Amino acid sequence: MKKGDILTGIVEKVDFPNKGVLKIEGQKIQVKNVMEGQQVEIRLTKKRKDRMQGMLLQVLEKSPLETETEVCAHFGQCGGCTYQSMGYEAQLQMKERQVKELLDSTGQEYSWDGILGSPVTKGYRNKMEFSFGDEFKDGPLALGLHKRNSTYDIVDVGQCLIVDEDCNRVLACVREYTKRKELPFYHKMRHEGYLRHLVVRRSIKTGDLLINLVTTSAIRHDFSELVEEMKALKLDGKLVGILHTVNDSLSDVVQCDSMEILYGVDWLYEYLFGLKFKISPFSFFQTNTLGAEVLYEKAREYVGETKDKVIFDLYSGTGTIAQILAPIAKKVVGVEIVEEAVEAAKENAGINGLDNCEFIAGDVLKVIDGLEEKPDIIVVDPPREGIHPKALGKIAAFGVKEIVYISCKPTSLVRDLGEFREYGYEMVRAAAIDQFPGSVHVESVVLMSRVEK
Repeated sequence: MKKGDILTGIVEKVDFPNKGVLKIEGQKIQVKNVMEGQQVEIRLTKKRKDRMQGMLLQVLEKSPLETETEVCAHFGQCGGCTYQSMGYEAQLQMKERQVKELLDSTGQEYSWDGILGSPVTKGYRNKMEFSFGDEFKDGPLALGLHKRNSTYDIVDVGQCLIVDEDCNRVLACVREYTKRKELPFYHKMRHEGYLRHLVVRRSIKTGDLLINLVTTSAIRHDFSELVEEMKALKLDGKLVGILHTVNDSLSDVVQCDSMEILYGVDWLYEYLFGLKFKISPFSFFQTNTLGAEVLYEKAREYVGETKDKVIFDLYSGTGTIAQILAPIAKKVVGVEIVEEAVEAAKENAGINGLDNCEFIAGDVLKVIDGLEEKPDIIVVDPPREGIHPKALGKIAAFGVKEIVYISCKPTSLVRDLGEFREYGYEMVRAAAIDQFPGSVHVESVVLMSRVEK
């Protein structure tokens, strides 16, 4: 075998997040975006002694696990839902195996609590970020999601199955309007153009919708006609706000240089465990509301008795976990780097009548040095890349008996578990929670306990 060869094989297994393993002529080859049991045609792209990689060209035969008949029209093109054609039980079994194999690789002895699935598998997302662009170079305007394995090309999405039908109606309305007005999209390579993103938030519990249209400042455009068209849509829920955000950043992220409310308000409410949360355009909130309740219930179980305890909630976002734990705790201190999220957390604590929550804006690495209270237990819910090594050392230095780690990327979790072990913390219990049916992602919750040496 040599680089560039076209090969055929059957996928034996898939490692997290989407790394399929084929064995051809006695050699293991790694291929992304495949499913166990598929017969595939690949091109060999890397041949090294320690690793061989291929690129998927086509699926010759479906996997026996592909039993789902309701798949998106864009399945296979869009980079979002790799496993949508796989039966949900098979998805859960695969993700459970992936997480457990990674945790087992740490060499620690722990109690495995299995995987918990999402209560819903279709229309579960409460937030969707659509991008403007073109489906091919110099093609017509498209509004949708990134093509698989592409940084620039956009799939012009019609009916996305992981959002509510109201979101698809808004998507279609904005696409038709922007095409009709011949508004140019922002070219990421040339750093020129106007339309960047459409962000749709929807409260799963109330059906309320908050729309945010993100552009550059290159053009001054009056969106009043679009506002009226969106207000005239026949929606199952209620349109509570339409926003226009200006973002001139060179990076492909949704951020705010300035924002105008075109209609209504710039927030909506979501509910978890009977608590009310006000969510603003740039607040972090778990994207699967019903799945979040499953996740946080498991975290709450791992935290255990909170009566008269001081709890640190690090990387606290809008303070969701903090407020779930607060009712019978002595005090909860949340630390979050996004100032808007901290302000929202403070406001939400007031809405829920919780006076024992303190929220601090700043980087955990820096803020933690100034925390005078000693916690009884620490909960961490870091971003995808995990905990900064220096911050991890400072967290461990508190010497609390137990730490609960909520992770959205098990490979980062495993790395951090190794670091915590150096400070005397051993994994005691662990579980996987699927928040993202159809996708490669999976959440994990781990309880660590300090072992006196």
